[in-house]
Amino acid sequence: MPGTAPATWRPAEADTGSLHMELTGNPPNAEYRRFEGNREYEDVIDRMIPLTQRIIRVFDRTLNRAWNGSARIELLHQFLLADRTNRLLIVLHDTRQIGIACPRLIGLAQQFSHACSIRETLRAAKHVQDPFVISDGSHYVHRFHYDHLRAAQGTHDVIGAQQLIERFAEIGECAGPPLAANVTGL
Repeated sequence: MPGTAPATWRPAEADTGSLHMELTGNPPNAEYRRFEGNREYEDVIDRMIPLTQRIIRVFDRTLNRAWNGSARIELLHQFLLADRTNRLLIVLHDTRQIGIACPRLIGLAQQFSHACSIRETLRAAKHVQDPFVISDGSHYVHRFHYDHLRAAQGTHDVIGAQQLIERFAEIGECAGPPLAANVTGL
């Protein structure tokens, strides 16, 4: 019918980007894909860090040794150096071993204490079991359960990232204060 268009309609004219975003909430280059494997999950995180302009949000049960790797620490260091307003926000279920497993990350948190926060969830949030990392408001990687290897990656996916940002905020409401980066054993 003239004058009506289905929700997926995109005109053939040159500027389809703004119309597509208006209809779907995502830019035309938004991508979502599923994958399996811990190595790919860690690789996606490492590829996302340089794309980040302002904030990295991390939620997990605990941090594995990949968060102590010199390459990832250098990526995070460069991200935090790029702008004084950049932030690295981490919420974990268990922070007891982070000082042993990730001493480089602790050193980074000490160096950038104004920009790096590591918090532990309280009992009310311990049931959450799907780790994720969000880069700004459009890129993310999300494991569906920390005991399984199934995961998804969103690139330029504003809608998916916003859902995870809201979830991160809810988890953050049920987390204790930031851990002091200079506490022995942290």
